[in-house]
Amino acid sequence: MVQFIAEPLAENPYRLSKPLRFELEGTRSARRGDYRVLLRIDEPKHIIVILDINHRAHVYRT
Repeated sequence: MVQFIAEPLAENPYRLSKPLRFELEGTRSARRGDYRVLLRIDEPKHIIVILDINHRAHVYRT
């Protein structure tokens, strides 16, 4: 998972993630097998903020 975040996701986060809606608006989700990476992109600072990494059955629950 670290390699996925450090390499392809860091290089092109918009291509490898999708925007979320409703209460998670402003957050994006990237898939890696059965796991999801929730992230936000700070465009002015060129930073990807990882909010959560969890199994897909649990990651969207608040």
